[in-house]
Amino acid sequence: MDQRRPLIAGNWKMNGLVADGVALAEALVERSRRHPGLPPDAAAEVPPDVPAALPCDVLVCPPFTLVDRVLQTVSGTKIAVGGQDCHAEASGARTGDVSAEMLKDLGCRYVIVGHSERRADHGEDDRTVRLKAEAALRAGLIAIVCVGETEAERDAGQTEAVVARQIAGSVPAAATPETVVVAYEPVWAIGTGKTATPAEAQAVHARIRAELNALLGSDAAARMRILYGGSVKPGNAAELLGQPDIDGALVGGASLKAEDFWGIVGAAK
Repeated sequence: MDQRRPLIAGNWKMNGLVADGVALAEALVERSRRHPGLPPDAAAEVPPDVPAALPCDVLVCPPFTLVDRVLQTVSGTKIAVGGQDCHAEASGARTGDVSAEMLKDLGCRYVIVGHSERRADHGEDDRTVRLKAEAALRAGLIAIVCVGETEAERDAGQTEAVVARQIAGSVPAAATPETVVVAYEPVWAIGTGKTATPAEAQAVHARIRAELNALLGSDAAARMRILYGGSVKPGNAAELLGQPDIDGALVGGASLKAEDFWGIVGAAK
């Protein structure tokens, strides 16, 4: 774990008009300027022109309509901004799509690819996800590649087989710990209030690391960050993040409340 700095990533999904997004980003900036671990009303501010050291890497992924405004709001802090998806192509007749190069041009550092909602709602398969991840690498973004099983697959005892297949098919051959993060998000735990137990999550993360070892080699597998996603909240974050192969969290609903999201950030010590 010493080789892997934790990453707490907030996926705002399709939520927030401009005023909402700016207000949430401002609330996160305010918290980022205080010493980690202190409550929001603590009187221990760092100078406003000196970004506070954070206990982990912090990322927010707003809807495309908010990316530019959020980037402006968090400028000068340690908070990074990413996109929720990208197209595999750099440009062209792709109405409604956004390229990795466009996100990079705005100032994004990361992009999520293969989220279960994209796989389910838009029919994205492993090959599509891999092409998008390769596009992210081409543009100089860090790809967060999502994998995870459905409740039916879990009930059938197929969790590890499904995740292994998705890793093999979705992670680019050129992936490195500097360019790719993997996120394990059991579909049955997303937005349901259900959460894998720390032991269950650790078992799957360990299998993912073994698959990365087979795909990329032992050094890359040992250094690549694997996040857990699925109803992560301040109350369960510390125990989840305390597992040896869990290197952070991909946070959904809790990322829309600054206090809850920052509580998860504070658990990543």
